[in-house]
This record gives sequence, structure tokens and C-alpha cells, in this order.
Amino acid sequence: MKDQSLRSIQEQIGYNFKNLDLLQQAFVRRSYAKENGGEDNEVLEFIGDKVLDIVIVKILTETFVFYNSECEDYDEKVDFDEFCCKYSEGKLTELKSGLVEKKMLASRIDRLRLADYLIMGNGDQKNRVDEEDSVKEDLFEAIVGAVALDSGWDWEEIQSTVEYMLEPDVYLSGNHKENYVELIREWSLRRYDELPRIRTYRLSDCDRTNPLWYPNKAQSKSRINICSIIINAPTDRAPHFKCELILKNIAKKFVSTGGSKNEARKDACKLAYGYLKKHGLLFSIQNEIKNPNRAEAINQLETLARRGYFSIPTYGFEQKHNRNGSPVWKCECHIREYDTYFCSKSSSKKDAKKSAAYEMLKHVLEE
Repeated sequence: MKDQSLRSIQEQIGYNFKNLDLLQQAFVRRSYAKENGGEDNEVLEFIGDKVLDIVIVKILTETFVFYNSECEDYDEKVDFDEFCCKYSEGKLTELKSGLVEKKMLASRIDRLRLADYLIMGNGDQKNRVDEEDSVKEDLFEAIVGAVALDSGWDWEEIQSTVEYMLEPDVYLSGNHKENYVELIREWSLRRYDELPRIRTYRLSDCDRTNPLWYPNKAQSKSRINICSIIINAPTDRAPHFKCELILKNIAKKFVSTGGSKNEARKDACKLAYGYLKKHGLLFSIQNEIKNPNRAEAINQLETLARRGYFSIPTYGFEQKHNRNGSPVWKCECHIREYDTYFCSKSSSKKDAKKSAAYEMLKHVLEE
């Protein structure tokens, strides 16, 4: 694997390996090792699977667990410190399953474009196994296993990397609209077909006393200006990490600090998003659909919904008959954020849905 590829992978997962051979091994499929010798990633995958379970349980505990003495509902200070949780065991199991399920891990690999670096044998390449969710799931777990070994089982480092790759806070909060990391990633991919350059690292003791990073004389002469923000971290969570974000053809470097790598990255991406919005560089809803048309209106509406402009459209159907006894389908298209709905009739249920969707599509694009 080339040095540039190794650097790019480390940027995407938010962890710098001491042993780069271990990182490369996480991407080696058994098919390649059989054909060319060397070790594959299967044991790393086994380790990562178990490590991921522990980290997710730890994250859920830190998010939803409290003690009686910390509860504001008590008028007087209690003399016991019972372990309490916002959710039942069943709900916690459901949340954990959602975070480690195959589709979730595969989707994270897709967003980070890490499957592009898989090292496969001829058979795997021919069968295009890198497109399978199970293979992407294995890769995610192998990377986590490699981080566990490389860090010397540093659980703080392991959890930090899992949070960076998985973004469990977004899943647990359900607040996908303000996922600035994903918004910036999508913007860069759509405009340049490449991921943004994001570098996160631990602040030195010197940096921590002055969380804003200022360029030195040599750097100040460069074409990159520095946009910096201070993260208002609680006193017991002073900024320990810094994130630097660079977008292609944008002469700015967006810098942020935070109590965790993920926190620093989120705020750097939020800063970048604000800059793009201020300068009219974001995609508008009109940019999304190149050729609005009736034949593709249903899918085009869903595309806009998936990109966060509004909720998934819903359709209501009613069947009647005309004077000749022939069936007539009535379809209504609704979107939660709009008071207006659109109705269409046709002898075909599918045709009525297309027409209603097209009328709604024209309306949202005009709005």
C-alpha cells in the first residue's frame, strides 16, 4: 500500500499508527494472503468485533447512566448512590444492535471510502466482494482490532477512534440534519469526488494553554488563511484535541479544538459549513435535480428527502369506479413540512402516483 493511501486512511479514522504494517494488514483479505503469502485481517477482525461491543456498551453507559445522588429530582441530598439508567435493558440492547449491525458498519466504511483500499486476491476482485456489506463490516472490525493492538489496548484511544469512525452520537440523538461532518463530506464528494482533508491530533501541553492555533511567519505568507474558533468546553473537559480541515479550492484552513477528536472535528466542519453557506457555495435544492420530470418524479422526490431537504414523501390511495365501471385511482402526495398536498387521478395506480409526485416536485423546487 502506498504511503499516500496509508496517510489518507489514518486521516479518515482519526488515528495515527505506530506500526503501519498493522494498519495495512487490516485491509488484507484471506484470498490475497493465500495467493501471495503473509497474514490476513481475520484475527484482527475477531479482536475488533469483541472490542467494538465493549466500546459501544461503554458509550451507552456514559450517555444514559447516572446515579441517584446526581438526580435533580431529589430535593435533599440522598445518602445512597444507586446506579440508574434512562433506558431499560431491552432498549439498550436495541441501541447497541443498531450501532454494530452489518448495515451500519458497512455504511460507515462507504462514507469513509475505506473499501477502496482493500487488498484482495484475484477471485475476490472478480466477484467484486468489496461491494458486499459483510466484507465492509469485516473491514471496520479489523481496523478497530488493529487500533486496539497498536495502541497497546489504550481504551481511551480505542473509544476515540470508534467514535470518530462510527459517530454514535448522531445515531443516538437522531439529529441527522445538524451532522456537519456528513454535510461537509457530502459537499466535497459531490463537488470534487474526493473526501475533505481532515487532520485531528492530541494537543501538546503548550497548545492546551492556548487553544487557538496561530500561523507562524512562514505560514502567514502562504495562500491559506486560518479560521479558528474556541470550543466552550466544560472546565473538567479542557480541549485535548485539535482538528484542521481543508477543502479543495477553498483558501481557508478551518481549525477547532475539543475535548475529544470527534468533538473537535464536528466543530471544524460546522465552521466550514458556515463559511460555505455565507459565500453561497452550498448546493441548493435546484442544484440537486438536473432534469425534473414526471417519469422519475417519485425517485427524485425521495433523493431530495434523503439529502435532508424534507421528510420522506407519503402517498395515500383511494380506488373508485367511473360510470363505465372502470377503476379510477386517486393518489395524494404529502410532505410533512408542507401544508400543501397534491392529488392526481388515473386508471393506473402507478400513473396516479407519478403525477402527484411530479406536481409536488415542481412545488418544492419553486419554493
